[in-house]
Amino acid sequence: MAFWKEIWESHRGRITGIAGGIFFGLIYLIAGFWDMLFFALVVFIGYTAGKRKDLHVESFFRWDEIRKWLSERWRPFK
Repeated sequence: MAFWKEIWESHRGRITGIAGGIFFGLIYLIAGFWDMLFFALVVFIGYTAGKRKDLHVESFFRWDEIRKWLSERWRPFK
């Protein structure tokens, strides 16, 4: 039991990422589409997001910079 707990503690993000990828991939497949490459892509994206969470890597998108750029770009009154 301790072995599984240790795996869960060290790889929680990867496990939940893969589970989410499989879940959304199955929804995609059940909906009638046959493209297995998309299914693999969804699982890979889930794994990558989970791995980034496990490694405490900052977000892929720099939300503060995007918000600043958008607020400068589309200011209503210049």
